[in-house]
Amino acid sequence: MLAKLVASKLQLEWSPMQIAGWLKQRSGGHEEQQVSHETIYRSLFIQARGALKKELLVHLRRTRAMRRSRHHTQKTDNHGQLTDMVSIRERPAEVDDRAVPGHWEGDLLMGSHHSQIATLVERRTRYVMLVKVTGKDTQTVIDALIKHAHKLPRELYKSLTWDRGKEMADHQRFTLATDIQVYFCDPQHPWQRGSNENTNGLLRQY
Repeated sequence: MLAKLVASKLQLEWSPMQIAGWLKQRSGGHEEQQVSHETIYRSLFIQARGALKKELLVHLRRTRAMRRSRHHTQKTDNHGQLTDMVSIRERPAEVDDRAVPGHWEGDLLMGSHHSQIATLVERRTRYVMLVKVTGKDTQTVIDALIKHAHKLPRELYKSLTWDRGKEMADHQRFTLATDIQVYFCDPQHPWQRGSNENTNGLLRQY
């Protein structure tokens, strides 16, 4: 059964794109034995029963060794003036009440050996995605976020909430490239991204 094959690969921590590529290769051209990565993402978000059940989401979390011992200082130093921000207070009601999937919270974590990773958490499902970035400057971060956004079905990526880190200074380019609205927390209020902050806390344990 196709769903069981997908579930087994998720348990091995394969990404939806890896699974889709593997199925295509092994199908011998038979479309009924294939499934797109977008369909897998939709199933993870929407399907509440069956082989792709909710607890499989935990297998997609990367147990990457991330440290944040100096994170507060680094983020403070990395803050600056952002222009044309849309406040978190202007988010639609469906974002605040977690009524539908597709609204994300994000942050930039600093790791060992001067590495960085963007953490993205979907507000309704608490689904976690990690985006590797090669630098903390705004061009590098935005480029990585744009590339990653294009991997998801549009209906599952409608908005992004971030704090006021300088890495998002080029947020308008992200919105223009993806049609995804970015909302910003109030100054010194990172807890307004509660789902993301909780996830970052878990990642710091590894």
